Amino acid sequence: MAAMFRKFLNQTFGRHHHPKETEARLRLQKELFQFNKCSNHGFPYKPTALAYDSKLKLLAIGTRSGAVRIYGTPGVEFTAQHGNDISVTELYFLPEQARLVTLCSDNTLHLWEVNTADGKSSLEEVNVFNQFASEGSKLKTISTSCLTANGDQLLMGTEGGNIHILDIKTFDLQEHIIYQDVVMQNVPDDFKVNPGAVETIAQHPSDNNKFLIGYNRGLIVLWDNQDSNSDQTYNATQQLESVSWHMDGKQFMSSHADGSYIIWSTDDSTKPKEQATTPYGPFPCKVINKIQWKTAKADPVIIFSGGMPRASYGDRHTVSVMQGNDHVVFDFTSKVIDYLVLTEADEQTDDHEPADYDTPHTLVVLAEEELVLIDLETSKWPTFRQPYLSSLHSSAITTAQHVTNIPDSLWEKLVDAGKSQNNGFSARDWPIGGGNNLAEASATKDLLITGHEDGTLRFWDASATGMPLLYKLSTSTIFVGEFGGADQSVNDGDEEWPPFRKVGTFDPYSDDPKLGIQKISLCPLSETLVVAGTAGQVIVTQMERDDRDVEVKCVAVNVVSDRDNFVWKGHEAIPVKDGEVKFEAGFQPSVVMQLYPPAACTALTVHSEWQILSAGTGHGLALFDYLQKREVLTKCTLNPNDLTGTGESAMSRHKSFKKSLRESFRRIRRRRSHGGHDNKKAKKEEQKPAESPKKETPSGETKAPAAEASAETPATAEGETITPTEETPKKEETTPTPTTPTQEAGTRTIERQVEARPVDDSMASMVRTLYFSDTFLLNPTTHTPTLWAGTNAGMIYVYAITVPANDKRESEEVSCQLAKEIHLKHHAPVLSISVIDKNACPLPEPLEVQHERAKAPEMSGNHQLVICSEEQFKIFALPSLKAVGKEKVTANEGSKIRKIGFCSFRSKSDETYNETDIACLNNQGELAIYTIPGLRRQLKSECMKKEDITGIGSCLFTKSGQGFYLISSSEYQRFSLSPSAVTESVCHIELKEGMRPPPPEPEPEPEAVPVPEPEQPAQPEAETEAAAPTTEETPLQAEETQTPAQEKTDKPDDETEEGKEDTNEVSKTVITETTTTVTDSEEGNATMEKTTTVVTTTETHETSQISEISVADITVDSVTDYTEKGAEVAAPVTEGGGENIDDDTKAAQSEQTSEVTETTEQLEELKITEEGDTENQEPVSPTTSEPISSGKKKNKKRKSKK
Repeated sequence: MAAMFRKFLNQTFGRHHHPKETEARLRLQKELFQFNKCSNHGFPYKPTALAYDSKLKLLAIGTRSGAVRIYGTPGVEFTAQHGNDISVTELYFLPEQARLVTLCSDNTLHLWEVNTADGKSSLEEVNVFNQFASEGSKLKTISTSCLTANGDQLLMGTEGGNIHILDIKTFDLQEHIIYQDVVMQNVPDDFKVNPGAVETIAQHPSDNNKFLIGYNRGLIVLWDNQDSNSDQTYNATQQLESVSWHMDGKQFMSSHADGSYIIWSTDDSTKPKEQATTPYGPFPCKVINKIQWKTAKADPVIIFSGGMPRASYGDRHTVSVMQGNDHVVFDFTSKVIDYLVLTEADEQTDDHEPADYDTPHTLVVLAEEELVLIDLETSKWPTFRQPYLSSLHSSAITTAQHVTNIPDSLWEKLVDAGKSQNNGFSARDWPIGGGNNLAEASATKDLLITGHEDGTLRFWDASATGMPLLYKLSTSTIFVGEFGGADQSVNDGDEEWPPFRKVGTFDPYSDDPKLGIQKISLCPLSETLVVAGTAGQVIVTQMERDDRDVEVKCVAVNVVSDRDNFVWKGHEAIPVKDGEVKFEAGFQPSVVMQLYPPAACTALTVHSEWQILSAGTGHGLALFDYLQKREVLTKCTLNPNDLTGTGESAMSRHKSFKKSLRESFRRIRRRRSHGGHDNKKAKKEEQKPAESPKKETPSGETKAPAAEASAETPATAEGETITPTEETPKKEETTPTPTTPTQEAGTRTIERQVEARPVDDSMASMVRTLYFSDTFLLNPTTHTPTLWAGTNAGMIYVYAITVPANDKRESEEVSCQLAKEIHLKHHAPVLSISVIDKNACPLPEPLEVQHERAKAPEMSGNHQLVICSEEQFKIFALPSLKAVGKEKVTANEGSKIRKIGFCSFRSKSDETYNETDIACLNNQGELAIYTIPGLRRQLKSECMKKEDITGIGSCLFTKSGQGFYLISSSEYQRFSLSPSAVTESVCHIELKEGMRPPPPEPEPEPEAVPVPEPEQPAQPEAETEAAAPTTEETPLQAEETQTPAQEKTDKPDDETEEGKEDTNEVSKTVITETTTTVTDSEEGNATMEKTTTVVTTTETHETSQISEISVADITVDSVTDYTEKGAEVAAPVTEGGGENIDDDTKAAQSEQTSEVTETTEQLEELKITEEGDTENQEPVSPTTSEPISSGKKKNKKRKSKK
């Protein structure tokens, strides 16, 4: 009987689940979709160590999270990650070997190699030394280390004062240990005190057997490792920080904690060669952490970090460079981690004669938030312009936009404008040039535009892995105020000493938070850029090649003009400068639309062909004509009772404070008591009969009787149930995949419950998305320009726009009127709106068809509207607005969508085939792809952790199927969803023959002794038949004899995700009973007998599909049509879409609804489990969706029910 009803409903109303994917489609999926994490862009988060290979010209950076990055020439990049949660403390390159040693915070050493496979190089870990970590002795904690010049040994100083030697070839300790006691034997009696931990080790520049050992308390020993004897002993009265050899090896320099440095001679240890020098004394100074002493043809160069006067400049992060009369203190805005000095002597190959001078040419400074390279060859020591490792977060990133396929003309203008801004950089080539970049040049020129907190926009070249900066635009020059003032410490007469010079681009301070950029929209074909800010400012700019004097017009637009009692309690708008203002070449402003209230813009869209734009805030939206510089339309989306814009209703003056306080406490008590009685109420509702009266939803709709069911039964005929909201999560129930068929009553958990959001939420009025399209809104034959606006409360306003012809565009005005409204049932925030033609292609961007960048859309009709909310995707037919398909994400999976993108996916093998699909990211950090208009999921992959709020909030999709998200405040991670669009580093490093030592031969392993396998007991015949079907069985029999685990394994992924074809389920119960009997014979022997009984029960269960048959699917969303003549508010559309329904249609619909209700009641009678038995129900099998019990018990229940 149930099968007949199910067949009738399927034929009448169709199925909710998707049919099984074909084999051809499954093969095509592999060509179209694949998730890959590509390269990183920006600056590594929290760097901790720095190293440089002067022969191969490779730079390495280690981070606090255990990441290791190696960089060479632009495009050469290697990335690796330590396995444990450890940080990198020191890095050492093995010269000319492309090998790297890392010292980590857990006292372990790791050896890494750049190896080549298939013509591509990668960084791999090849060895680990963890002897010190396993012993756990604090005295063996490595405090400093030094790699010998030949790269054969690593000298490791410990906290206990001893020095251990690690053999790099075997990556194991040598037996020889330099004990502190032995070193102290030859020290004069006056110095024989505990010198503390080993602070620094420095090898002699010409004698590899000698090196300096510096201890924490100031003792320095020149040690001869060959004779195991100390040649000289030097004692400083201040705590030691670092030492640096002179090139001749006859003298060295030491730096100390009091901000001084001392020069010593190797021949005389009784006194320093020169007395202690405090560069920024005589007042107390901070510690000089590291010092370098390099020779040049002119005067020697002394470079050190720190040493600033403690009282006046103790908070500065500096590196000082002194050469003769030249003295500069490079001032950084973040902490200096380490620095290196690149010299010509170190870069010389072995076939050249030894250099007479070090000749330093570049200073590499690693700060906490940026990397800065300083040219020491050019006068005034300018900085280099970075091709990679740029500080993306110079000011905090607030928004971003990716624009693909930039025209050559606009690209050239951007590059030229950027060059004019970079006059102060060095003209030399980038000094780090190791490796070979094998990546092919990108076919298109792509931009990543980042908006920042200080009101600037930065344009990055996203076509390559390095992502260098092309151009910077500052919006602060438009407004009145002191923004971006230069550092005055250089020019003030009282502060000429020390001679500071500000370097780097990182600036953590914002002059005015109201300048922050919230939304960006660039049309590359019209060269129009529109920027929306935090204080309601919307700036329209146009690209210009030359500097110009422009008078910027400001047009005030009041979004809440119809609310007389509205009170704004936020910040004020930023005033625009009056008169003409000079702007440099690049994007120059033409007009500013200032919204009131001056709240942050939450949505922005621009149509450059019609020359109009629309911006939305938390209070409403505005339509603006930027050609005529006039307001076209405003719409306030606030709740009529919200007079403050903050969700707080105005308090009546007649209301006493005592009464208000009493009501507040009552509300708190109600919330607490409500939470405690939720379970009791749910149990009571379970026992209510199905014939309970109909209940009206907040949106004015009428729920079917099934809507009154409990959380364990389907809530509506639509199939949606109610889950806890995201703010108050409850323990997640075990829920089958979206393709699982409906289960029996009392045990089915097909869909999570989704609570209808309150309409009067304080954030409900926020405009989340805006969209322009030329489509069929009023009738199926005429298309018209439209504006679609979606809010946080699931409201969608549809406007019909009249745009004058091109020849009359400047004289006639643009008009706009509200045409329709759509109310989503659960009031979920609308994230994206798009219109597709009958070929399932989104309508092209403005001017793309005219520039032959896109095919003309199909305008013969059959357009469809795609609405993406946080909870579901839904497709409507235009102009009727009749729902034709939906995919519920929250109800089926329990996640909420956070980011949406329409991406074009091209086949990897066939470049002529491509399709446009929906890519989305949910709040669990998972990426998914859905087809349009079928809404069938093609891919699901975990991308980031659900706790990564920054990454989820910053994610954006590109049109080619790639994406970006912030893995930290300073670095973007690029990912790809298409195997044909992968942008990653492809590089290679060439090594000379014999540079790497041959790997040690492995020790022979002992031969394994074969162990006889125990004999397996014979399997009973019945079990064998149940486990594997014979070849004589039919396919249907084979399917029936599969166990539930086999069924889950054998089914393809797409069938599991998209839906099951069959509605009958076959479950088989195999009960095996083994009896053991022990018999004693007369001779005293014991005989043991085993008896095995196998009982097989097969049941066929008919699975109901009630919740998957969406009878009310297309009627739950309310659609209001304002295009009817003489009707102020039209009736909600159920089946007909945008028109009123006559009485005959209503009668037919009510009759149809009654048939569905009767069918539902008849199917409810066929349930095997009683409604009252839901509390004591048995466990449910995850594969068969049936209670795990014997077949006899189920048959008895079935007979009694009939």
